[in-house]
Amino acid sequence: MSDFRIEKDSMGEVKVPKDALYGAQTQRAHDNFPISGIRFSREFIQALGYVKKSAAHTNSGLDLLDKDIADAISEAAQEVIDGKHDKEFVIDIFQTGSGTSSNMNANEMISHRANELSEDLGIHPNDHVNFGQSSNDVIPTAIRISAVLAVTNNLIPALEHLRDTFISKGKEYADVVKTGRTHLMDAMPVTIEQEFGGYARQVDLGIERVKSALVRMTELPQGGTAVGTGINTHADFGKNFAAKVSELTGIDFKEAENHFEAQATVDAPVELSGQLKTIAVGLMKIGNDLRWMNSGPNGGLGEVQLAALQPGSSIMPGKVNPVIEESLTMVCAQVIGNDSTITVAGQAGNFELNVMLPVVAHNLLQSVEILGNAARNLADRSVSRLEVSKDVIADMVGRNPILVTALNPIIGYDLAAKIAKKAFAESRPLKDVAKEMTDLSDEELDNALDPIKMTKGGFTE
Repeated sequence: MSDFRIEKDSMGEVKVPKDALYGAQTQRAHDNFPISGIRFSREFIQALGYVKKSAAHTNSGLDLLDKDIADAISEAAQEVIDGKHDKEFVIDIFQTGSGTSSNMNANEMISHRANELSEDLGIHPNDHVNFGQSSNDVIPTAIRISAVLAVTNNLIPALEHLRDTFISKGKEYADVVKTGRTHLMDAMPVTIEQEFGGYARQVDLGIERVKSALVRMTELPQGGTAVGTGINTHADFGKNFAAKVSELTGIDFKEAENHFEAQATVDAPVELSGQLKTIAVGLMKIGNDLRWMNSGPNGGLGEVQLAALQPGSSIMPGKVNPVIEESLTMVCAQVIGNDSTITVAGQAGNFELNVMLPVVAHNLLQSVEILGNAARNLADRSVSRLEVSKDVIADMVGRNPILVTALNPIIGYDLAAKIAKKAFAESRPLKDVAKEMTDLSDEELDNALDPIKMTKGGFTE
């Protein structure tokens, strides 16, 4: 018994694994690109299923495809949507730049399965599954559908959860005043709630940024076929297709306003990637702040205690490291790198087609996935569990010579500077030195140097 069967395409015969649902063109591409072992993600395969199901339904509705054939294609495509045939998508990311190989992978696999489901209606991968389509509009459309769904269903909820966790933790320690820092040097005090509120706002702005980019991402190239003219498809196909995808996904997609722009460029994915990079930069800052605040336990700041999740050293017993934040910052670095790849790929739109579509799809979807997972992980395993070291923070604030800034309106900058330098040089409480060098009473000094008042802005009285 052979482990292979013989399939034919326009170039001749090809040996294909006996049980594979794909055919000759997929096998050729599998053989031609032994590059990385990286395959398209679940989200992208699902999007291909949505494309093929919506196209079959649309063509049937336009009386361009037999209803029985369309129904069989639709049923097979639904199985792709549901993840039943992911192992059949065997082609490397680093393949033909249009993604034609992966489009044909879907066409062959779905036609084979549709024939099984319909007791063989003679469903053809090109003539039926790919009817009224081209790889040149299928793959850009799948990129947009998959990214919009991933952002909507994973990334945005994860970021909202992280934002809300920062707000909640800030409120828990709203009365704690800590030393603010600029240039990594002691500065005027802030509250934990103010600092964490800043983090929450960063995350919230990230949500706004990706939502804005999704407006352009929901324009679908489908209907432009080979070069944007719509050759070999119905004039209403693009509009009707977008309506069907919207129905299936619950997301409001629409036909591209200009098919030449939508197929010749990946500007919308480049924009979305840029917003993901911005979020990554913000989360990198947040992760590093938390690492600094947790540093110690004796030789660092020790302002917060992150949850002890695992041993931190193979040689130093008892050492515990900020592993969630380190994981986060590596994710951020990866997203920033992915954006660089997508940026380079974005300029590869020579005339009527971008020819780096697969690598755009892979990097964009990876960025969405790992950013969402890392944000949720940070919220659940770090921020929600951290404890603020109130005693350590209070001691630091009491020894902060920069608090003398609050005396500027009363005694002037020059004298305040002398007091700060003397208090620091002699390691003495600021209030004691200020009492010696000014005529202010204890009550006046206590009032002026109250850290909580300094966090509210304006003048201390």
